[in-house]
Amino acid sequence: MPARPAALFALDGAHLPLLFPPDLLTALDAVVEIDPSLVVRDFDDPRVRPLLPGVEILLTGWGCPAISPDVLDALPRLHTLVHTGGTVKRLVSPALWDRGIAVSSAAAANALPVAEYALGMILLVGKGILTLREEYRAALTPPPNLLRRDLGNLGRRVGIVGASKIGRRVMRLLRPFDFDVLLYDPFVDAAEAKRLGVHPVGLDELLANCSITSLHAPATPATRQLVTAERLALMPDGATLINTARGSLVDTEALTEELVSGRINAILDVTDPDPLPATSPLFRLPNAFLTPHVAGSQGNELRRLGLAALREVQRAVRGEPLAHRVEPAELAHSA
Repeated sequence: MPARPAALFALDGAHLPLLFPPDLLTALDAVVEIDPSLVVRDFDDPRVRPLLPGVEILLTGWGCPAISPDVLDALPRLHTLVHTGGTVKRLVSPALWDRGIAVSSAAAANALPVAEYALGMILLVGKGILTLREEYRAALTPPPNLLRRDLGNLGRRVGIVGASKIGRRVMRLLRPFDFDVLLYDPFVDAAEAKRLGVHPVGLDELLANCSITSLHAPATPATRQLVTAERLALMPDGATLINTARGSLVDTEALTEELVSGRINAILDVTDPDPLPATSPLFRLPNAFLTPHVAGSQGNELRRLGLAALREVQRAVRGEPLAHRVEPAELAHSA
């Protein structure tokens, strides 16, 4: 029986039991030689350095140190890096691509819980939950008002900014509902938008015509403060901005001013800075709903990331192409 290739975990060890519970560790151990008690946080660790020359597969995750050229020099047999998180931008260097190392990411697996969060918030916003909660709190027993035209999800126009992995998941999840979905993404043409079941429009048109806008663009120099004060002003009164992407996509000062005025609403899982200072009025405003960056995989959802990584390792060992290979050309316009 051929020897199993040597593999190594490089991530925050606190996440390992959720990423790889016992059954996944057993399945992983069947295809690679890996020690779950050795989880790398520093490649210069004296316990780790002697093992690096034999490692062929690196399993990385949140908390992994950067894979610098010096680290790669110590990993001469490395041919595959399987990341259990989303973006690999902060992890890899051009030297890794130069050496032909295959890189895989669990971004597609992590897209699902973020998309589910966005879907849940879109549905709740359409029912007027933010407004009704405050009215209920103030009046305690308000009479039901079935005639309010601003409530309900039938035909509601929803804007998606960014046809990223998460954005595409959101669009897919929205299909069973009676929404009219607009998309802004400069890399998506009309034919692809039709396949996605959405209407392609410019960003200004999207913001001006949607009662709910959900952000799913990557953080790049081109998208920094994509949603400016001028663009926030285009949003209709009572509209809601949902951000599960990156806080840098939005001008925080301008958004704060709009929210303090009470004109629009926001659901923010990410902010800029992240977290906001404790003095920020957004924590106290009734029309701002803040969560602490929890839209991505949490708790038992980390198993999905571990399973995705396991399947990639199995493919690599069998000599098959990786299903979620990251190409360097993608990084300029991806998360």
